[in-house]
Amino acid sequence: MSRAPSFAPVDVVARTLRVELTAARSRRGGAAPRVLDVGGGSGTWAVPLAADGCEVTVVDSSANALAVLRSRARESGVAGGVRAVQGDVDALADVVAEAEADLVLGHGLLEYVDDPAEACRALALATVPGGALSLLVAGRFAAVLSRVVAGRLEEARRVLVDPSGRWGANDPLRRRMDVEEIRTLVEVDGQLSVERVQGHRVLADLVPDGVLDSGGAVPDPLAELEDIAAGTPPLRDMASQLHVLARRPG
Repeated sequence: MSRAPSFAPVDVVARTLRVELTAARSRRGGAAPRVLDVGGGSGTWAVPLAADGCEVTVVDSSANALAVLRSRARESGVAGGVRAVQGDVDALADVVAEAEADLVLGHGLLEYVDDPAEACRALALATVPGGALSLLVAGRFAAVLSRVVAGRLEEARRVLVDPSGRWGANDPLRRRMDVEEIRTLVEVDGQLSVERVQGHRVLADLVPDGVLDSGGAVPDPLAELEDIAAGTPPLRDMASQLHVLARRPG
């Protein structure tokens, strides 16, 4: 049996979630926090969270992805902490109960759904009052910069001016967002209140490989730098993914 994977120390999103889950465990009197991962696929987040002692339900429309999830959970020794459910956010109420989870994840979800506002409503309803919703969304400005660097100037212009942040008909994503767009979307109905917006791996992916080749350890200066950059505009706003932590009042 292989060891369950854990999150990298430089991952500010993972550290944010651990703080939230510690608070949820305290609210539950020491019981395992309940996590709902919508669109969680093969378990990139679910398996490490189960290894941290959470009860995780993954809802995904892909039967193949859920099969991989079950296999990874077994190999990591956390099969008892992971439940796989086939479904999608458009019919989330059909497969999970209202106020089911202390923490709801929608990572890499809003880029693909038909109606992101309705998806946020569904995710909010699945969150317990006082619980949190974690969203990871593709950032508009990072896509602009990456296309400029690649010499694709017309695509960069389209991403910048297109209402959905797309570079053309062949763009695999339905939308990209900036900080104000995602904040407005999440808070529009008053069901959620945004507590934190940060960039995900703002600078870490720019560091040359040799800097990190030190026996698997992440240098403290890099982790500290990433922490600062993650919440500092304009660096935060140029991250390839924006992380939002929002709370359901209660």
